[in-house]
Amino acid sequence: MAEGMTAREQATPGDFADATLAELGRQRIAWSSGNMPVLESIAKRFATEMPLAGVTIAACLHITTETANLLRTLKAGGAEVIACASNPLSTQDDVAASLVLDEGIETYAVRGEDSGRYYAHIDAALDRHPTITMDDGCDLVSRLHQVRPAQVGEVIAGTEETTTGVIRLRAMERDGALGYPIIAVNDADTKHMFDNRYGTGQSTLDGIIRSTNVLFAGSRVVVAGYGYCGKGVASRARGLGAIVTVTEINPLRALEAVMDGFRVAPMAVAAQDGEIFITVTGDRDVLRAEHFAVMPDGAIVANSGHFDVEIDLVALAKLADGRRRQVRPNVEEFAIPAAGGTKRVLVIAEGRLVNLGGAEGHPAAVMDMSFANQSLTVEWVLQHRAELEPRVYDVPAEIDEEIARLKLASMGIEVDVLTEAQRLYLSSWTSGT
Repeated sequence: MAEGMTAREQATPGDFADATLAELGRQRIAWSSGNMPVLESIAKRFATEMPLAGVTIAACLHITTETANLLRTLKAGGAEVIACASNPLSTQDDVAASLVLDEGIETYAVRGEDSGRYYAHIDAALDRHPTITMDDGCDLVSRLHQVRPAQVGEVIAGTEETTTGVIRLRAMERDGALGYPIIAVNDADTKHMFDNRYGTGQSTLDGIIRSTNVLFAGSRVVVAGYGYCGKGVASRARGLGAIVTVTEINPLRALEAVMDGFRVAPMAVAAQDGEIFITVTGDRDVLRAEHFAVMPDGAIVANSGHFDVEIDLVALAKLADGRRRQVRPNVEEFAIPAAGGTKRVLVIAEGRLVNLGGAEGHPAAVMDMSFANQSLTVEWVLQHRAELEPRVYDVPAEIDEEIARLKLASMGIEVDVLTEAQRLYLSSWTSGT
């Protein structure tokens, strides 16, 4: 129960930080709604057609203003919605308060919650026996399968929002452990091409700048990983005048980075002169003890991958041997041995998602497409539930294209339409030179 609330005042169940923040949350949710026209159009249709009536959705997502508008859309479509946080540092406490008190949506999320409370919140969502799961990182799905397997058969299908979660789900599928179909929303073109590249690119730098006030122009920035997220981060860093080095394990992505004009080097080399390090790989131990040992004094380290395992903080703490302190809100300094004394390594947001730990996450205009995918995909799985098997599916191409069309329309942009002759030419094999 929130601070300052009585059981009578809090009619909707939930666990959030502070009821007095609800008014601010309501204002900010409304602001983001104004930048999410595609989701708004879906919500209006859902409210009329009620395609999600009778469905209980457990949504383990970042509790932000944009997510609030997704949850409102699902509720408008007739679903019973329960929300919990997908990352301990990504919750916006004012949004969580408003969801419970203004929207009547069960929400279990407190910024900075420890691991025990984090999983208690996931369990609270699972206690509602969802028939649809909506995950961001696969923690809810993983806990359901490992801790509460008796409930797996109650679930019709699920969706997954992020790259890390899709990786885990495909591993579950390979192991024969996945108990119901899940749609990889992350892999939709209107999600990963825009959310991952433009959203992550901008919001990652926003989180670093808000936390440190560092100047990117002229700084030596090392970006670990050159997937869509890495491309966005590297591009935006260069756009601010940074000198960017990319590290990669995939030769095709490394080659692409070179052809895009970036320096490419192993982390052991890049660590020696980088000033700002950003991990965005989806894997663990990307920055390790041997890298910290050669970093210059004052190196800034941030992670924009979903989980906090990309930076080996245990190894860094061991090197510091107790010499660590908070030097700014959201910035911790580790003093480690160096020639002639010690040097500083500065970690932002405890190594967790820097764009949400240090800022507000992706712009609403980008999340508009991601959450339009979530909404329409849930509708689609309910329509096709009889033909789906327990595996990971891509978002249907027609949903992707419809979202792109709606987004362009909201921007006042038109595109060409094939003539009949063009359509026939593209479907024919007889026309030649």
